Amino acid sequence: MAGIYIHIPFCKQACSYCDFHFSTSLKKKDALVDALAKEILLRRDTFDHTIDTIYFGGGTPSLLPAQQIEFLINEVYKRYAVNPTPEITLEANPDDLDEPKIKALKNIGINRLSLGIQSFNNQDLKLMNRAHSAEESLHCLKIATKYFENISIDLIYGVQYMTIDRWRKNIQTVLDFNIPHISSYALTIEPKTALASRIRSGQLPHVDDALAASHFEILIEQLIAQGYIHYELSNFGKPGYFSKNNTAYWLGKKYLGIGPSAHSYDGNNRSWNISNNTLYIKSLDNDTVPSEEEVLSTIDRYNEAIMTGLRTMWGVSLFKIENKFGAQYHRYLLKQSKRYIESGLLQIDQESKTIKATPKGKFLTDGIASDLFFVE
Repeated sequence: MAGIYIHIPFCKQACSYCDFHFSTSLKKKDALVDALAKEILLRRDTFDHTIDTIYFGGGTPSLLPAQQIEFLINEVYKRYAVNPTPEITLEANPDDLDEPKIKALKNIGINRLSLGIQSFNNQDLKLMNRAHSAEESLHCLKIATKYFENISIDLIYGVQYMTIDRWRKNIQTVLDFNIPHISSYALTIEPKTALASRIRSGQLPHVDDALAASHFEILIEQLIAQGYIHYELSNFGKPGYFSKNNTAYWLGKKYLGIGPSAHSYDGNNRSWNISNNTLYIKSLDNDTVPSEEEVLSTIDRYNEAIMTGLRTMWGVSLFKIENKFGAQYHRYLLKQSKRYIESGLLQIDQESKTIKATPKGKFLTDGIASDLFFVE
């Protein structure tokens, strides 16, 4: 199983919390699409795998017209062997989708929509500097659910001034639309963002970690009660609706990243493209992929297996750790995890011989994982 991720680096405006690579100018849109197609072509000889998932991320892929999305999908089909029933996801913002656009996306082969809602409250959306309103989100969902069954919604919790009641209403709105997949993330303050600047200047309070933890607990409680499976720290899906693309990342599968700032992984090496649209286009015009690569050491691969595995319901397999990395790493993992097992934050599933986060430990998973890392 392998996937292709295509990064569309354009947005209408900068969300206050975002530090991804994007541009608010669409002047180079057509040249960028041509460069993406060129990279898809040039990469085919170094990525000889059957493609199970195609994922358009960003940025805001829904800013592209359906014809350009279709062009890129066709380029993938021309250059690679593709599974007969691939998952093809497009990230979209509600304000970009009217009924003709949604129908067009369906007709070109998009079979999964990932909608960047973030909140159904206008006060939250204003604080995050989102381009859409709560009303646009509701209107978009009414149309999208007519044409798409496989829909995912992004929600952000832990936002300043977001009350418990407001957060419960956000979750309930998703449930009212019977959306089968939810990705939900705690608001994090990245250093070079507008949100960080507003906090430093005193315009906004710091994020309240205790409130975020309460939001997370409520999210789990409400979704589990409605039949969702908490299969990854930030992801909940009804049976049969897990994200195949993202699940492949967490299980250490290979993927190819196309576009400026996109990352690729072949099992042993990680590479990443330049985060500059102009230089990316110029390089592809000269038939060169502007990327850097690092060979992952055994320690790097072990640490990644811990980080990704612990975030999922599948956990970290003790058998796989010993089989892939050796007895030394197996012993180290058991030693480092002992105090978290004793404190009830981790558990060992005796049947599958895997280490997993307990319900109590889930919100602390990333911090726990870093303590299990192997450090020379």
